[in-house]
Amino acid sequence: MAGNRLLADSAITALAPAIWGSTYLVTTELLPPDRPLLAAVVRALPAGLVLVLFGRVLPKGVWWWRALVLGTLNIGAFFFLLFVAAYHLPGGVAALVGSVQPVVVLVLAAVLLGDRIRLPHVLACLAAAAGVALLVLRATARLDLVGVLAALGGAVCMAAGIVLTKRWQRPVNVLLFTGWQLTAGGLVLLPALLLAEGLPSTITGANALGFGYLVVLGSLFGYSVWFRGTDRVPAIGLSFLGFFSPIVATALGYLFLAQTLSPWQLLGAAVLIGAIVLVQLTPAKKPLPAPGRELQRTTS
Repeated sequence: MAGNRLLADSAITALAPAIWGSTYLVTTELLPPDRPLLAAVVRALPAGLVLVLFGRVLPKGVWWWRALVLGTLNIGAFFFLLFVAAYHLPGGVAALVGSVQPVVVLVLAAVLLGDRIRLPHVLACLAAAAGVALLVLRATARLDLVGVLAALGGAVCMAAGIVLTKRWQRPVNVLLFTGWQLTAGGLVLLPALLLAEGLPSTITGANALGFGYLVVLGSLFGYSVWFRGTDRVPAIGLSFLGFFSPIVATALGYLFLAQTLSPWQLLGAAVLIGAIVLVQLTPAKKPLPAPGRELQRTTS
């Protein structure tokens, strides 16, 4: 029964990275060029403010700085680095660099959460990296140092955010918790946007469509589903669900950008899905009790 519940929660949580797999397509086809800070702020701040205004509860006590740390790792820094990577690298190369995230989660979860590093997890990490390489790399793949460093930094930020989110256990409902982090991440990036890029003089209809998609589906829906999953899915399993992003990105490239799918790419997708399933079926430790819902429990 518990195993079936975990698989169901994993399937629901996987909707978030599946949606995020469309980020590269939306960024390159709809958003203004060379505007990573603008894309990151617009994706985070409006959605966060809507959720905070709807919930009408602000952080208290230690949750002021915890929300800032989580918002920076999961949203602010991650969004910025994600869009830098999207502007400097093909989506496949960025996804391959990001495949180091489960390894970082594996180590941090062992140190901070007491999760055991098990052989199936290590094998799944190796298989996932190979699967991503088969899925997304081509002989014409273009490497860019800035893009590679940005993709690597984004993977480390998200990994740290996953583990700290599970360690601290959210004190409020998932929508409000998502709003805190989106708002904090957007506010962290707002000064950099105003100083480094400035606001655009015009926004086209295509730009508005792209931003609307990222706000509603990518942030409001995607992150609500993702942070719900942090309660129910082990940290290493959560990180592996992120591999649905390159699978979806590759599929969208085939459908909308006239990209071809070779037998090697299909093999890579199969290897990735196998690694994801293996990790979901291999528990890291006994599940933690469900987090409290009263803010006062975590402010002492």
